[in-house]
Amino acid sequence: MPNESADEQQALLERLLGRFDNACRRLAQTSSFAKFTHSTEVLEIARRLLAVPGGVEALYSRIGDLEAAGIFLGSDWEQPGSLQSAMAATTLKLSSDGTLILECLSELRFAAIMNREIESGELSPEEARQFLARVLALNLRLVFGGRLHESERLRPGRAAELVQRHQRFVATMVGLGEVLEELINEIWRMLAQRPIDVSDVTEMITNVAVYLHSGEHEVPAVNARGAERLISALYGPTRGCQEDPGVEPYRERLSGMDEQALRNEALGFSRSMHDTGLVSPYHPVFLRHALEYASDLVPATLGLSSTGAEALSCYTELVHELIRQAVWPETAQAVYGLAELLERGVLYHGPVAPALWRQVHLKLCPQAEAFLGGGSGTRPSPRTRLLAGVLNVLGQPRGIGQGDNPTCQAARALSMWSTNDPDYLLQVVAWAARDNDVINHFEGHRLSSAALFDAGALKSYHDVEPVSAVTVPHLDAIYMEMGRMCVARNDDPHRWINPEFHGWWVGRGFAIAVDVPTGALVDMERFIRRFHACYHPLYNGNNPVIHPQPAGIAVTDASGAFVGWHAISVERVTMDPEGQVRVYFFNPNNDSTQDWGQGVMVSTEGSGERYGESSLPFEQFVSRLYIFHYDPREEAEDAQVPDEAVERVMAMVRSSWGAKRQVLDSAPGQ
Repeated sequence: MPNESADEQQALLERLLGRFDNACRRLAQTSSFAKFTHSTEVLEIARRLLAVPGGVEALYSRIGDLEAAGIFLGSDWEQPGSLQSAMAATTLKLSSDGTLILECLSELRFAAIMNREIESGELSPEEARQFLARVLALNLRLVFGGRLHESERLRPGRAAELVQRHQRFVATMVGLGEVLEELINEIWRMLAQRPIDVSDVTEMITNVAVYLHSGEHEVPAVNARGAERLISALYGPTRGCQEDPGVEPYRERLSGMDEQALRNEALGFSRSMHDTGLVSPYHPVFLRHALEYASDLVPATLGLSSTGAEALSCYTELVHELIRQAVWPETAQAVYGLAELLERGVLYHGPVAPALWRQVHLKLCPQAEAFLGGGSGTRPSPRTRLLAGVLNVLGQPRGIGQGDNPTCQAARALSMWSTNDPDYLLQVVAWAARDNDVINHFEGHRLSSAALFDAGALKSYHDVEPVSAVTVPHLDAIYMEMGRMCVARNDDPHRWINPEFHGWWVGRGFAIAVDVPTGALVDMERFIRRFHACYHPLYNGNNPVIHPQPAGIAVTDASGAFVGWHAISVERVTMDPEGQVRVYFFNPNNDSTQDWGQGVMVSTEGSGERYGESSLPFEQFVSRLYIFHYDPREEAEDAQVPDEAVERVMAMVRSSWGAKRQVLDSAPGQ
């Protein structure tokens, strides 16, 4: 409304507020089952108010009355304590209907709780502030008026400016310092998990850099220092590139450096990479220069220990060729993947080296190139991006993520293959990328993803790393076909699918706490005692987990309410630094730091986790477990699990995801 005068805008605001107040009163007077009809009218007027000057402020002043009228009743926003900041941030970017307006109103409610203008039994003012700060941090570009991505511009339609106006209002209430602090904390939280796909992280760091260096805003010194550490890791980790000169000027600068300067550059790059998990685009430039003119600096540039350096010396020709083919500024993270691959000793697994040579020369089929988002004319080529992705997946098995896709089974399989059977992983990649056909077998039946693709079963995924982009469509189709082959069996299909889909190391013993047809809890005491007997070091003869085992958890929200089923893998069970037995597990959902209610807070660092692992104290983990595999021959007999430990777990189950489920001593028919 840029052509309207201030008086006209004020008159429009007053008319809309009159209509809004009337609609809000009607909503308050309506019975609960009919509120949906009247809430639609309220949301439409609220949408128009958010688009006019003064509208956000007016809605904020009425948010208490609006909540009392029942605008959130029966919706996903009814319980503010169960909301997640990451989902809220995504809703603001990608929604354009009543969902978007409800999210905006919900955040105004959080602001009122933060300012103690609304009382909430679920949230403290400080918790409300932290929630809003994290949402704002994830949407920094919306707050500070940066250029919108095309997806953000198109998907909300005309609502983009509305969202920006709303977010700026909330930001003024929370405070800029709080937003930057929360953003920096969020970035470090994500980096602590060492994800392969760091696009979200680099985007956030870039937004902060643009904002800080614009000179238009005053930023608290402590926040500026914290941000600069992240910015330098990405755009200036060494003395030679600290002012972010650009790739070509830096490449020219290297030719004039003496031996000591080059060594300092190598150490600076490796220190920054291993400290943060981020690889600067300048790092591949230096690594390629070192490979050509000072190859003795390659181990230092990769930050290798004696273990990694020995692997490099044994497979020098292969590693050098991998650098030449896969490591470019556009695929910078491959440097970290290569370093971790060497540290893991993956190349000592006999078939891996020849399989990597095959990967270097692999010709991609058109479908694989399409899955990677480009043809042979794009730069870097799809083949290069896939090879770089292979290095990352082999180096970071627990950095694989499912993205925003319901493909936790396939993501878990890739992680387990990278850990247990890397040459099979490379075979699957070759089948998918070269042949557009992955072959698997289920109980003697040959399954071909190509045949399923002909039936329209394959689809592409774009928010994942390259290996997943190429393989997951095939793996997901095969997994779904296995599920269809088990549909007539009166039990959870994972009993049969997991060993066939993942590999021989999956235990053929299968324990489940839920009766599949009814959803009732079945013999929970026996289930809990069996997991102790199989996995707890004090009751299983102190036997470690040899191969990661697939398991299923009942995910709950911050209030402990059931959300859904999710696939993970049990990696280790051992004592943490405090002497407490913990279960360390791989969670493919890209956000492993979660509040599952009842004090069950998933940890990703500080409790003995390796990069990419999540962990929980043993009993808390079992309280969310509903299926697991085990080797019946290795189950401890007569394990003396204390009754009080079993009862503590059962109490947590009964008061969370099992609260509304019938409890059975055994499955019907047994």
